[in-house]
Amino acid sequence: MLAINKLIPQGRGLAPVLLKRAASVELDWDTRQKSRFDAQDSQRRTLGVFLPRGSVVRGGDVLVAEDGSLVKVSATPQAVLVVRPCAEHGSPLDLVRAAYHLGNRHVQLELQADRLQLEPDHVLADMLRQMHLTVTEELAPFEPEAGAYGEHTGHAHHHGHDHHDHDH
Repeated sequence: MLAINKLIPQGRGLAPVLLKRAASVELDWDTRQKSRFDAQDSQRRTLGVFLPRGSVVRGGDVLVAEDGSLVKVSATPQAVLVVRPCAEHGSPLDLVRAAYHLGNRHVQLELQADRLQLEPDHVLADMLRQMHLTVTEELAPFEPEAGAYGEHTGHAHHHGHDHHDHDH
């Protein structure tokens, strides 16, 4: 078993040629939110991943093995509920309202400009449909928000100033 105890978020600082040569591993969300797990990479090596407690592995991250080899992580498509505003009479505000209600229930949620994604739950699906949202089950990678105090996903947050420079 090849031990892994280091993670490079999104492979930052690594040369593209190194990433191109790296092995890969596809992991679902249930596995990626654990700090200790076993997996098999594209070179059929058994990986024993031992990251610091509380670590979360995201699609695009790179794991570093004890022998120095690199393993690119991709998020395995899995069953998710995809929530969109009603095409006929909905508005983007409907998604904001849905995110608010799901957040109050501490539901892990992936936010996109045109949709929300969450793990399948028929009770939540019914609630969202009653809010006149379109809910479908699809296979897609799932990358929920890290939360207000976690590492953020999605886009880089650069707008020319630090948040400690002023109040929001």
